[in-house]
Amino acid sequence: MVSTTERDGMTWYKCDVCGMLFDSKEDAGQHEENCDESDPSYLQ
Repeated sequence: MVSTTERDGMTWYKCDVCGMLFDSKEDAGQHEENCDESDPSYLQ
């Protein structure tokens, strides 16, 4: 599921699995379908 949050005067879409924020609901939904609950490797 994707949650909506407000930050800096903008609406953001949050992956409920890992917490990443997206500016597009479609991007967040697509990410969440493939999310494995671990931090993305590029954030190491």
